[in-house]
Amino acid sequence: QVQLVESGGGLVQAGGSLRLSCAASGRTFSRYALGWFRQAPGKERDLVAAIGWTGVNTYYADSVKGRFTISRDNAKSTVYVQMNDLKPEDTAVYYCAAREVYSDFVPRDYYVWGQGTQVTVSS
Repeated sequence: QVQLVESGGGLVQAGGSLRLSCAASGRTFSRYALGWFRQAPGKERDLVAAIGWTGVNTYYADSVKGRFTISRDNAKSTVYVQMNDLKPEDTAVYYCAAREVYSDFVPRDYYVWGQGTQVTVSS
């Protein structure tokens, strides 16, 4: 299975932007659906964005629609999430996740996880 390494987290002011990257190594990246989850202190880990094989099929949580954009570059085995107009409530550890799938759809549950990257949005 793939191994995932996130990068791009940090501290940003409200209204600012960050782009998270997740580089994968291992098996065939293009056969994996990919997701970005986040977990704030004391809260559950929630799916915020996900993308299928080709990038055509995507999912966004209501809380990030219109502000976050997920994309993937299969040639680079990397998935991204561009986060704009960040809000203090976006503060969390963000995790990249993967799941091998057999058609181009976007699942809600994932089996492979990265180590997470902290995003902190100050008001």
